[in-house]
Amino acid sequence: MTRHEEALDSIRRDSDLAEVLWRLCEFDLSRSDPGEPVRLSSGVALEGIAGDYTGGTFFLCGNGKVRPVLYASSEGQAGLIGNSLTEALEIVVGLPSWWGCLKFSGAGDLAVMRATADHLRGDELRDEPGTDADRATVAQALGLGSAPVSTLLGRLHAAVSATVPDFVLTSGAAEYESLFGPWLPSRNPSWQ
Repeated sequence: MTRHEEALDSIRRDSDLAEVLWRLCEFDLSRSDPGEPVRLSSGVALEGIAGDYTGGTFFLCGNGKVRPVLYASSEGQAGLIGNSLTEALEIVVGLPSWWGCLKFSGAGDLAVMRATADHLRGDELRDEPGTDADRATVAQALGLGSAPVSTLLGRLHAAVSATVPDFVLTSGAAEYESLFGPWLPSRNPSWQ
């Protein structure tokens, strides 16, 4: 059994772990259907493994022992988020709202992503004070490493940046847009 198969099997067998993972980062193994036929620009195989509550889908790419993870939103953005399932889970578990860090990235500026992460962490501490305990629970159960936010942001930035050319997701004739959103943190009035 490969490392990603072991991690997915652990989540499937432990409903409490699955619940914490869902609450923490909206990673739900029961929502693996993207809702439309999709493919990668390179023709590499895709396997939907989980979804989030907005209709986004997490995919394993390829057929090898280590498979990159691609996330596709329901609004037409897609890109790699980790070089393996372990790395992707470390990112989505360890970052306060990893999706927000991408959405408010100033088109992929790592310094902007760091500022966004600081704002999101403040929101998290105010609104969801038990999140750090949830992170520790998931990390321990899945054998995930613990890295500082700056390291996780760097990994996420590198993964999304590596999407083109081989991991561009298409549906029919349309290509999904980059996960790097154009907005700056100043666009969110609550962060001013």
